[in-house]
Amino acid sequence: MPYHSAEALYDLYRSHPRICTDSRAVQRGDLFVGLAGTQVQGNLYAGKALAAGAAYAIVDDPKVVVTGDERYLLVPDSLAALQALATEHRRRHRMPVLAITGSNGKTTTKELVSAVMSRRYKVHATPGNYNNHLGLPLTVLATPAETDMTILEMGANHQGEIAELCRIGRPTHGLITNIGEAHLEGFGGIEGVKKGKGELYTYLVNNKGVAFVNADEDHLEEMAGGLERVIRYRESETPAKSAPGMEVKVYTLHPNIEVGFLDEHGEEHRAVLKLSGRHNLQNVKAAIGVGKYFKVPGTEIVKGLEGYRSANHRSQLLEHRGVRFYWDAYNANPSSVEAALTSFAADHPALDAVVVLGEMLELGQAAPAAHRRAVLRAGQTARTVVLTGPAMEAPAREFDRPWFANSTALAEWFWGRDWTGKTIFVKGSRGNKLERLLEG
Repeated sequence: MPYHSAEALYDLYRSHPRICTDSRAVQRGDLFVGLAGTQVQGNLYAGKALAAGAAYAIVDDPKVVVTGDERYLLVPDSLAALQALATEHRRRHRMPVLAITGSNGKTTTKELVSAVMSRRYKVHATPGNYNNHLGLPLTVLATPAETDMTILEMGANHQGEIAELCRIGRPTHGLITNIGEAHLEGFGGIEGVKKGKGELYTYLVNNKGVAFVNADEDHLEEMAGGLERVIRYRESETPAKSAPGMEVKVYTLHPNIEVGFLDEHGEEHRAVLKLSGRHNLQNVKAAIGVGKYFKVPGTEIVKGLEGYRSANHRSQLLEHRGVRFYWDAYNANPSSVEAALTSFAADHPALDAVVVLGEMLELGQAAPAAHRRAVLRAGQTARTVVLTGPAMEAPAREFDRPWFANSTALAEWFWGRDWTGKTIFVKGSRGNKLERLLEG
């Protein structure tokens, strides 16, 4: 049975531009792609997708193809075919594409930049955290024809992955939020993180792209040494009026970030955000810098920033069953835990604070020491520290803290106690499923 060529697939995609990889979500006319996952083999659901109304099904297993049914499109590798479609689709678009990567703050930065840029342009951005080898091509293929700018979040836990995502997304502009202790196991230490994230800068150098560089962040100035087209943004007590003048004055960080910046006429604009802490300030600075570079008016930058609300378990102040939470449980690594605890401690006295920490994943040999440091830091923030996850068991014993093997056991214990007058800080890697505390 012959394979279908990339050219033939793209012609079909142009007639059926909605891609679907989940047979349960198929809409009539979709182009279904059967992907091999760790638990589900998408090829096996091709027939179901076609029966639900999909126009075609791209598969890489000849055994699922129904002889004589031309709706089955056989390829050597379904994921590679999806990525090739995205690469070709991106090649045909001429709009600016901003790639955002880094150890922490990628999604918040992407959302803030999108909020600012959307005040003047039609922006298409990575939904949620669709930032890997599968999510990024899906984002590219979903780009509307009338888009003025695309913002692509790029995540990675091994070297070479950012380079591959750049090959597909072909960014014209790039931004690294920071370099921290994330995915140390895959990258092989902080130098590996720098090399892996720095693949974005390498791509921009080779393709004459523009890099936005936070001059206040460790490592980034050194890494940006080979770049020719650099826009630096930084904090300043006296922002410069000269172009590009990418400087931000900080008025407060707690309980809300308030910043000021100058527009192209030298007039100051101030914004008060529903965010707090220095770690979020870095994301705000990036959004201001990108907005100013692309000539979004100062008043519109303010509206974009002030209208932003965090979601997806990131830096949220919320209440559930009468208990106040500072919720930041989408992701965690040593540097993000330190930054979040510092922000929380600025507004919440230790007597009124409770810290719930889940384990941090993908730290490799650094995990034991990193978890011990996190628990020590938590103890400086709150009298009550509660821990969950296998990696937290040893420091829990050492420091005599309550420990639970999983979030189900944690939730049962937690809601059996009175937390009146307390604010609960919750932080941990997504794999901890700490959102179970908010169920029921």
